[in-house]
Amino acid sequence: MTSTSFVSTTIPYVNAHPHLGHAFEYAQADAYARHMRACGEDVYLLSGSDENSLKNVLAAEREGLTARELVDRNVVYFEQLAAELQLDLTRFIRTSVDRDHIDGAIEIWRRMAANDDIYSRDYQGLYCVGCEQFYSPAELVDGKCPEHLVEPELVAERNYFFRLSRYGDRLVDALESGQLKIVPESRYNEVISFIRSGLADISISRSTERARGWGIEVPDDPGQVMYVWIDALTNYINALGWTRDGEEYQRYWAEAQRRVHVVGKGVTRFHAVYWPAMLMSAGLPLPTEVVVHGYITASGVKLSKSMGNAVDPADLIARYGVNAVRYFLLAEFSPFIDGDFTEERLISRYNSDLANGLGNLLSRATSMTVRYRDGVVPEAADRGEPEAALAAQVAQTRQASAAAMRGYDHREALARIWDLVRRTNAYVDERSPWHLAKSDDPQSQAMLDTTLHHLVGAVRQLGDLILPFLPEAGATILQNVGSATSMVPGADAWLDELAGTKVTKAGALFPRIDVAP
Repeated sequence: MTSTSFVSTTIPYVNAHPHLGHAFEYAQADAYARHMRACGEDVYLLSGSDENSLKNVLAAEREGLTARELVDRNVVYFEQLAAELQLDLTRFIRTSVDRDHIDGAIEIWRRMAANDDIYSRDYQGLYCVGCEQFYSPAELVDGKCPEHLVEPELVAERNYFFRLSRYGDRLVDALESGQLKIVPESRYNEVISFIRSGLADISISRSTERARGWGIEVPDDPGQVMYVWIDALTNYINALGWTRDGEEYQRYWAEAQRRVHVVGKGVTRFHAVYWPAMLMSAGLPLPTEVVVHGYITASGVKLSKSMGNAVDPADLIARYGVNAVRYFLLAEFSPFIDGDFTEERLISRYNSDLANGLGNLLSRATSMTVRYRDGVVPEAADRGEPEAALAAQVAQTRQASAAAMRGYDHREALARIWDLVRRTNAYVDERSPWHLAKSDDPQSQAMLDTTLHHLVGAVRQLGDLILPFLPEAGATILQNVGSATSMVPGADAWLDELAGTKVTKAGALFPRIDVAP
């Protein structure tokens, strides 16, 4: 029976254009999902937009728009970015308009209330609109929000609360048993420490007046709307139609082997504490893994719309291409800690790894096969030590890159794939097929056959290996060497069905970038 998995990005606020941090998370989640599919899993990949926030309302007011006008306009930018980054999404959910989401959020609220986990009381607290979160004074840095570096506003009103304090022991049990995994371990330790310090009940509604009438109404109380995070977190199962007991909910959540949330470090608490507690209260299955990434920074400062240092990923794609942007995000940045962005580094990494590395290798393999053997991969003759070393590298790269992706480390996976790029380029230099081709000696011609056979075989492996990271480029490479994306054998049979394959000369798949456009 096919294994099933669910993978999600967070759903960003649509108060402005997406920035490079959004593109990073999109590329990560897509690479994870594509890798799982390549391993034979049936994967549901979800993204969407968080539209019911006060942040969106205030942004609309500044522009003289209604909240509906703003979110309808801005959500398009996020949908376009997902398409430009070549995400293979199953669904893109919108929290302000999708009926599955609205019905699901209301039903989870009703279930938590039926479990006596919701009550109302007066409340006063320090609220950051940028985070859509209350902070205690101890959590502030010099009196300011640690994320946005602005002073929170003092808010006093009557709200509904969720009895989070009831769930501390159950959450610790889920984490310590491995029922719920947090990756990396440093984030797991933070979550465990936070829970063991004692959980306080959390506010889960806002007055309709303060929310400007925008949001999902609390059941049976038109004077309150759901707090945006309580509404937004439910999107993960709402998209699957859980209130309809839909087939997708059963397949990709209730019965799935993996339910994975890919999130930024600033929202770890929401996904690793609040959301699992809500699911426990509602009697629904928990996610199995929360994978937490760091921030992309500029000079050490987080890229964000509110900080005014956002980098437009759509502009980068327009100037450098999707291969450059996806590769840089996945090969340069750790999946778990912060990393600094510069365009100079993007250009340098692209030129060295793609243009001069993999692109040059593809050109060598296809042009020499076309020139010396009319584009037909010859049978291999005797194999020597260089061929054995190349075969060993194929096996090592296959194993190591797969292990890295099982641990959600895309940077390590690509580093191990580039070990094979370097070894294959070195193999070409060792065998020097251009010298072999000049000789009429039968032994030299036989060695030329062997060299081309192994060279094309290694490039075929590379085309397959990079598919989760650079899907368009990987498919192009496989097309150049005459292979379908679903027909590439593993390391134990990496040269099977290769002889007689028709190769076409590759164009400039990764044209060099000489200067910043």
